[in-house]
This record gives sequence, C-alpha cells and structure tokens, in this order.
Amino acid sequence: MTMGFEAGQDAFARAVTDPEAALPPGVTSRRGEADAMRFAVYRNNVTVGLIRALEMRFPVARRLVGEAFFRTLARDYMRHELPASPLLFEYGDSLPAFIEGHEVSESLPYLADVTRVEAAWTRAYHARDAHPLTIAELAAIRPEDLGATRLVAHPSAALVRSAHPAGSIWAAHQSETVTPPRAWQPETVLVARPDMEVTVRILPERDAPFAQALLAGEALDAAAAKALAADATFDFGSALVGLVSLGAFSARTDDEDLPK
Repeated sequence: MTMGFEAGQDAFARAVTDPEAALPPGVTSRRGEADAMRFAVYRNNVTVGLIRALEMRFPVARRLVGEAFFRTLARDYMRHELPASPLLFEYGDSLPAFIEGHEVSESLPYLADVTRVEAAWTRAYHARDAHPLTIAELAAIRPEDLGATRLVAHPSAALVRSAHPAGSIWAAHQSETVTPPRAWQPETVLVARPDMEVTVRILPERDAPFAQALLAGEALDAAAAKALAADATFDFGSALVGLVSLGAFSARTDDEDLPK
C-alpha cells in the first residue's frame, strides 16, 4: 500500500528528528536501496542546524543552563515542535511555554520568562519598520478626546510580565561579567525597536497594567482605570509620556475612527 503525500511528510519529519524512528518509506539511495547510515548523517545535520538556531536566538538561556544542558533541552523541544517557517530566526517562539512544563523550571523558575524576553527581542529586530508616535503628536490630542483615544502598538513592541526579575537577568548577561539583580522582584519588560536598535526597558511595576491594556488596544481612560485599581499611586501623565518616549506606539486613533 502506497503512503499518501501528507502521511509520508509526517513520517519523514518524525524520522529526521528522532534517532529511534525507522527509516521513512521511499527514502533510498541512487541504487534504490534503503540506506540508514546516510539518512543518519542527514538527520544529524538537521539536528545540529536547529540546535544552533536556538542557541543563536536564546544565548542568555544557554548561559544560564550551560551548553550541554541547553543542547539536551533543544533536542527535547525539537521532538515536540519543528519549524513552521523556513525562516529559522522564528524557530523557538513556543520555547518559553515548553520550558514552563519542563523539569528545568523547578530549579530555574525564571528561565521561561528570560526566554520570552529573548524571543521578543528577535521578533522586534525583524519587525516591520514604522515611525513611532511622538510626544508632539500625543500633545496634539484635544483634552476632551484623550480618554477615548486608543494607541496603535508599534509593530516591534512586546510586553513581558514576569514574577521574576527577568529583565534584569537578561541585562546582566549582556556582558562577560554577570552581576546578580539588586532585588529579586517582579518585573515588566518592554521590548521595542522604534528606530534602528532594539531596546529592552524595565517599566515601573505600577505602570504594567496600563501598558498591557494600551498594547492590547484599550482606550486611555479604561487602561488608566485598570492601573489605578491595581495601584493608587499610578501617575497617568508620566506613564503615558514614558511609554510614548520608549517607542511603544506607532499611531493614535479614537472611538470614531474604529470600524463599527
């Protein structure tokens, strides 16, 4: 019985990442003979290439767990998920979620969030270019329209909210000498590339609900209400100006501009 095209693809994908899997049907040498040794070489090249792609995308995670363990972790991840895109810099978007369910999270509970920062950095680096919203454009909004205004997230912007100092850990590993975080506390990290370089900034924790709501498309008044409910010391003006200054948004709109 001949295997269908999709079934053949599935079998090939399983075999190319699992050394215990049988040689996929239809894979033969020029002589028409099955050649497990040659396929093993191909399998090894694929494995090495995908591990290298993850090492390049998550260098801080690699430093945190060590080279040997990271490669083991990468192999485990490959067995659960293969690239969905020919662009290898996109591979690993789901690695943080995978780490959360892995035993390594028991000893390094912050590792998943650090990889979220790294994944956001890569996405920001490759994001579509867009002019960031400026303070002058923000100031041009009429006071009576401010509450209903919604800000459009910059294509590169992403927010990582962590119960750990994920941003400080990431920052500490950008140099050869690593200095531990001064305080072990929750951090909210804004990753963006409003200009030529990707920036990673730790926001005041009281601004986190506000930033999260705005990046999700909520109006300014609704976002401010959430922030005030979480922390009565929230300062609307400084939080808004701060986020705009960091390039978190690319445009503004209001309720009248939204599709009905």
